[in-house]
Amino acid sequence: MEIKTNIEKETLAVKITAEEAGQVVGRAFLYVLKNELHKEPFGFLEDVFVDADYRNKGIGKQLVEKAIVEARSRNCYKLIGNSRFENEAAHRFYERLGFKKQGYEFRMDF
Repeated sequence: MEIKTNIEKETLAVKITAEEAGQVVGRAFLYVLKNELHKEPFGFLEDVFVDADYRNKGIGKQLVEKAIVEARSRNCYKLIGNSRFENEAAHRFYERLGFKKQGYEFRMDF
């Protein structure tokens, strides 16, 4: 048996930012990925962050809503977001935006 590595060129990274006076105060990354289980791609939402001075003003919601629109425009069949177990505020935030808890994320740090 031979194990091979192939580079998929259809992967896309979209950086979404919130700016005030030319300064980035929030960001989110949408990665559009393909697998062989579906003909459509899926979206992975990562690094949603709002500067502490700008939190609780709806910026995070706007960033995620923009990522949802972007994922839909790229014909994604699903959008995955993640957060740590202990970050229950983030869980409630995602659930208010229509995300549902499903499964576990497994991680390996290097």
